[in-house]
Formats: sequence, structure tokens, C-alpha cells
Amino acid sequence: MFNSKYLNELFEATKQRNNSQPEYLQAVEEFFEAMDFIVCNDPKIEKYAIMERIIEPERIVKFRVTWVDDKGVVNVNRGYRVQFNSAIGPFKGGIRFHPSVNESILKFLGFEQTFKNALTGLPLGGGKGGSDFDPKGKSDDEIMRFCQNFMLELYRHIGPDTDVPAGDIGVGFREIGFMYGIFRKIKNENTGVLTGKGLTYGGSLVRKEATGYGLCYFVSEMLKVYRNDNFEGKTVIISGSGKVGMHAALKTQELGGKVIAMSDVNGYVHDENGLDLNIVKMLTELAPEFTQQYLEFRPSAIYNSNPTNMWGIPCDIALPCATQNELPLEGAQKLVENGCILVAEGANMPTTIDATKYLQHADILFAPGKAANAGGVAVSGLEMSQNAQHYPWSYAEVDQKLEIIMSDIFRKAYSEARKYTDHRNLVVGANIAGFMRVYQAMLDQGII
Repeated sequence: MFNSKYLNELFEATKQRNNSQPEYLQAVEEFFEAMDFIVCNDPKIEKYAIMERIIEPERIVKFRVTWVDDKGVVNVNRGYRVQFNSAIGPFKGGIRFHPSVNESILKFLGFEQTFKNALTGLPLGGGKGGSDFDPKGKSDDEIMRFCQNFMLELYRHIGPDTDVPAGDIGVGFREIGFMYGIFRKIKNENTGVLTGKGLTYGGSLVRKEATGYGLCYFVSEMLKVYRNDNFEGKTVIISGSGKVGMHAALKTQELGGKVIAMSDVNGYVHDENGLDLNIVKMLTELAPEFTQQYLEFRPSAIYNSNPTNMWGIPCDIALPCATQNELPLEGAQKLVENGCILVAEGANMPTTIDATKYLQHADILFAPGKAANAGGVAVSGLEMSQNAQHYPWSYAEVDQKLEIIMSDIFRKAYSEARKYTDHRNLVVGANIAGFMRVYQAMLDQGII
């Protein structure tokens, strides 16, 4: 599989130890493919067991969350916090509330987060957490009770210089507010222990827009460097209509592109003349699923109940922004057949490994999520800075810093890609650039 005997043996051992964790193994496999370019030329990596240590979380906290619903029924969920690597700073990564949450998904997310955070240049380690609790259909009171009980355990393991969680799928301003409120009460202190907070109590401007905006800033750099081009006149399709997808759509339009299709779990809507994003925004603010309701306002649009069929729509740029492994090989083949020039991941690992390789072999520009969707954690890091200073920055200041960080991430990935392989291979470039920062910190700190 890999040229390196060391990596082959280690990956086989990793599969045996984690044979029920496919998402985590997929992330490690992609990472090792990039590391294949460097391990043979650096004996210290094997000598000091860098790979063995870097793929193993420093700590996994697993706990029970007991809460009472509005009918007085006692419910029990599982809670987790995967603290993956703190070599360059406190653990940093989101909290996800979704029925699919399990140890494999959180390990993959925490592993990816380690290198994503390193790419931002900020002093942040990698982590991830969450619960199999589903906030969908729950009342505000039920969500508050769950969040409070979740934090009654989690508070022991986090802090502004230890681990700073943020939001993720199923965790927005409401959930962060409930968790921060009980943390503040328990600890009797106001600290920047959570990011993604409301603006009234330490949150940062641009935080909700950050991942989607950052994705478009990264794509702009790709278009400029590889094609001497920009978003102007480009047709774009976007999967997902949450914070990432919605704000990627809005920034695409602002930069001159035309969003012709968007999806949610119920399907997708397509309008070759361009979706009315004001309607999409209005509908998604009422409920996360908007596609069927969109036809009530724009009956000329086309609706399809299978969201994966959206990859068959001819477009210039595709932005998968929903969840892991949503873009399979068949979707990648359709994108290539229909003339797509660029695919950039707004979600974490939304493209399967075989689809990624197919796109690269077809010479499609491809941006991996650990680089392209780092805007969220970048602004989370900026929120931490504002909390530490007890001083908020303006919208323009934060947005400018975000654009600079995303441009810098592209340059790092591009530079490493040119150094080790094809300059268009940002998968290898981003992995190596992120790894090298964590690796050096681990070397400097000894064997721990």
C-alpha cells in the first residue's frame, strides 16, 4: 500500500487495534499516504515513534449523560471528549450532538483537527467531542437540561489553557450558551473555555460565517494561483445548507459566482439561473431542511429527493459542505464528465478516498478539508485571543484576519506540495505542512 515498510506495518497494526472504526482508519490511511513522501528520508520519525504517538489520542474521556425530558422520562446518552494532541497548544475542536456520534467518528475528527489547527499558525492542539444525543425535535428546555448535564461531567476536563471546545453539527449558539452558563456557575469564573459564544458574553464577530467564508477565500487563492482566475461567472453547487454551506453560498455570490444548486437531507434544488439566496437564507433560519419549501417561492426550480444526485449537475465548482463521505466515486465521475474544474471540501472528509484519487488523476483542482475548512477554528482562535484581552474586534478586523489566515494556509500547502510532489496535490501538501509543525513540537518536548 505504502512505499515505506514502517508505515505499512504500522497501518496493519492500527487496523487490528481499531478494526471497528472505519472513519478513523480512513483518516489515518489518507495521512499515511502523504507521510510516505517523507518518512524514508527522516529516520527520526521512526526512531522516536512519532507516527505511533501522533495517531494515538492523548486521552479519551467517555461518560454517561442522564437527563429528563418534558414528559418526565429519564434518558441516558453517551458523551465523549477525544483530546488528541496538545503538542502546540491546548486541545481545540468542536462538540457534535448527533445520533451518529461514536468513538470512531470523534477520533477521525480529532485527528484531522490536529493538523487543521496546526495549519492556521495559531497555538492550538487538536480535539473533538460530542454525544449521540439528537437535538432535532427537542424543546429548548430539553436541550438546556441535556447541555447542563453534559457539561456537569465535561467541565472537569476542559479549560482555557487545557481544552477549548466549540460548536459542530447539532451545537450552535443556543447549545454553547447553555453549556457556558452552567460551566460559569460551577467554576464561578468567566473564561474563554468555549468558543462560538454569543456576542453578548464573549463571542466573536464572523464566527458563524467563518468556515464558509474561509472556504471561499481558500478557493479564491486556488483559482488565482492555478488558473489566474477568480469566482466571477463560475457556476457552483453546494451540499449542505447549515452554517458552512449557507455562508459559502453567500460569499460565493459576493465574489461573483452563481450558486445553481444546494442540498439538505431531503434532497436538492437546482436553478440554472441561480438560486435566490435570500429565500434560502430565510428558509434555513426557520428550519435546516429547506429544499422542498423552496419550490413554494420558486416553482420553476427543480427538486430531487436524492441529495447525492446533485453531483450530476454540470458546474464549474463543487463544494461538499455537509458530512463525511458524502461525495462517492460515482459523484466524482459525474463531476468530471460534466466539466467541473475544482472541488473544495467544506466539511470534514466529505470525499471518499477513491473519489479523491479519481479527481486528482482527472487533474481536477482539489482542496482537502483540513486546509480548506479551517476558517472556523481560525476564528475560534481569534475569539480566544479576544477573550484573553477582554477586548472585542470589529467585523472587518476579524474578516481580514480570516482571509489572511486562509491565504497563508493555501501557501503552506502549495509550498509543501511543490517540494514533495505535484504542485497541484494539496492533499499531500496540507498533510505535510500540518504534520511538520506538530512533529517539530513533539521533538522539542521529548518523549512524553
